[in-house]
Amino acid sequence: MGIVNSDKELSTDRIKCGESFKVTLSLAAAPDIVTNPTDIVLILDRSGSMSGSPLANLKNGAKKFIDIIDEATDGVQDGQIGYGSHIGIVSFASTATQDTQLITSVSDLKSAVDSLTAGGSTNHADAFTKAVELFDPASSNEKVMIMFTDGKTTAGADPNPIAEAAKAQGIIIYCIGLSGNGGIDEQALRDWASDPDSAYVSITPDDAELEDLFEDLARNISKPGATDIVIEDKVSSCFRIISVSTPTKGTATLVNATTVQWKISELGVTQREGAELEFTVEHVGPCSGVVEVNESIIYSDKEGNVVEFPSPEIEVDCGIVVSPEVCPEPKDITICGCEDSIEFDAGDLVMESLGRIVQLDVTLKNVCPNRRVALAAIITELDDKDIEHKRGMKTMTVPAHTRESCRDITVRCIKFVLPEDLDVSGSSNAICNKRRFKARFIAHYIDNDFECCNFVL
Repeated sequence: MGIVNSDKELSTDRIKCGESFKVTLSLAAAPDIVTNPTDIVLILDRSGSMSGSPLANLKNGAKKFIDIIDEATDGVQDGQIGYGSHIGIVSFASTATQDTQLITSVSDLKSAVDSLTAGGSTNHADAFTKAVELFDPASSNEKVMIMFTDGKTTAGADPNPIAEAAKAQGIIIYCIGLSGNGGIDEQALRDWASDPDSAYVSITPDDAELEDLFEDLARNISKPGATDIVIEDKVSSCFRIISVSTPTKGTATLVNATTVQWKISELGVTQREGAELEFTVEHVGPCSGVVEVNESIIYSDKEGNVVEFPSPEIEVDCGIVVSPEVCPEPKDITICGCEDSIEFDAGDLVMESLGRIVQLDVTLKNVCPNRRVALAAIITELDDKDIEHKRGMKTMTVPAHTRESCRDITVRCIKFVLPEDLDVSGSSNAICNKRRFKARFIAHYIDNDFECCNFVL
């Protein structure tokens, strides 16, 4: 059956700036249909909205599915599903019909598919019920249901409890949806299908693609587990990976600060099998708000399984950050060929003595929306008698924010240059003495609604 499950989960859906969280990758695989006999029920929508090309393409897709399973079980399309596997057909409109039992005759299965005609409402609950009834509870075969539909439930009971009960019995549910008619409930398909949605739900707006969807699904179901698996997960530049745990199967390597590579030699080759990898990610970038964790995640294996992992999002709360000063631009230097040395003119940058750079951050609390703030930063230096000496003042305008309520605003990287020749510490050392400073901040709104005696300046 190849890869039957793939997922990516986060340990939380919300962090603060600079905090970390855990990411869990999971993968499950099952043996091929020869060593893992499988009973499959195709549940096919024949309601009125399926008339015309949708039903024709559905029939082609279902018959292609049957042919692939036929060949996968014994190596040839000989008209018989082999090695203990079976396929059954259930179709539904206002009510559902067991068009065949779980059988091996390809011609009987195709005849049942060809006989379908469109008309009536859409009763998913009866469809699931009739499909479950086909399975033999005493059979050790893998049990799979493939629900195809193009519309919402318009008749019968709520299908959700029936689908949940089927999954609780160990039945795997795939859902294929045709959304082109505009009536499909995509969330319902996700609720009915086994988890995760990325592995068990396929939705297309174009009925011409149905044959390809059924073909891909049949090939995945008939494949043997997976071997030579390589998963390369790269997180967004807003994050970095700070640790990688030992996976439950295979080995994991930190390629760089944003990329982890997970290799598994084989999975699910002799029995259904799962594997997990957990790693810890830390927020480091300037981004905030709802952020997609993935930059990319690439899967490959020897069997060519098509595997997609979800791309979870996390909310990063950094408040509001303003950076009034940019860092100096670096200058590029290149050494070519076999040069042992290079002379480079970096321009005029005079430094007569050593010194310090103090970089200050300050948070303005509860700044109201749509109002600019005038901010002043003042720094002084203390001598050995605690007398203050002026060292600098900076003023700046903090832009207004447009959030709905008052918010804290963090102003970062306010820099003061403090040359060593201004040192008043009283130490006899020429340089690198312990120097003490004080910082003061003054802030007020620039924009306000104040009027004096009805006279507006």
